Amino acid sequence: MTGTLPTPESGNPELFGDSTLGVLGLGLLGGALAQRALKAGLTVSGYDPDPTCRARFSEAGGQAAGSARAVARSSRRILLVLPHDGVTRDVLDEIADGLAPGTLVLDATTGDPAATEAFAQGLATRGVTYLDTTVSGSSEQARRGEALLMIGGPVAAFESCRDLLTILAERAIHTGPTGSAAKFKLVTNLVLGLNRAALAEGLVFAGTLGLDPAKTLETLRSSAAASRIMDSKGEKMLRADFAPQARLSQHLKDVRLMLESAAHAGQRLPLSEAHRELLEQAERLGLGALDNSAVIRAIEAAKEPSAPA
Repeated sequence: MTGTLPTPESGNPELFGDSTLGVLGLGLLGGALAQRALKAGLTVSGYDPDPTCRARFSEAGGQAAGSARAVARSSRRILLVLPHDGVTRDVLDEIADGLAPGTLVLDATTGDPAATEAFAQGLATRGVTYLDTTVSGSSEQARRGEALLMIGGPVAAFESCRDLLTILAERAIHTGPTGSAAKFKLVTNLVLGLNRAALAEGLVFAGTLGLDPAKTLETLRSSAAASRIMDSKGEKMLRADFAPQARLSQHLKDVRLMLESAAHAGQRLPLSEAHRELLEQAERLGLGALDNSAVIRAIEAAKEPSAPA
């Protein structure tokens, strides 16, 4: 089930049913999704342990809470946008007593599909519905409403929150049972990450051949090699603009998850193995907190030893 959803710019909260949303995790992606909800006229209660994130959220019009439990007590629909499923587990344990029956939890964290299934089962015993709600797109794309939501869980729950999905993104796909969206996120991130690394390597290769970087990117965009990643990351690579839209270390975490999931099924992913090594080198170079387009710096640093005279 898929659809292009109408945009929320009309700002009429009654159009979207429940006008209150709780958001736990107000970093790059969580902050962008919260801004979408605020722009649509929803009341948004949010929490993040980082005071800078809470301050930015408050400045945008959000109601910053003092704890995750406070958000859980005030919201019947809660969006989780957390670094990894270990944090999700801790947060769900923390807020469990504050979740009223009938609450809907939408988890946008990229994590282990098996963990999402366990979360859904645990919450169901409390009468709480869990939707595995992963996001394909950077925080900037999410802020513009251009991201894709991939949602696993009960179809009825998916349909019941279409009002909220309309606000958060222009497209939403019901991927199947709980855990399926987490699997789709790993698959899409695998292809996306390799596209990004291929673009970075191509630009570095062009430089070694003495080609103009801007002309190279323009030519690539017009060629059979064109990809969307060229539009979102090409200019960032050329300008060395590594202000984070999605951090490099987060993608390394995802690549490790991909390799673990594949290993459990007895499958090797040779390109992702090489990608992991490249991203680990990028972390050693101190690039982990930068935008994932900074992978180009790790490739630039991979120089052959000088040839003998």
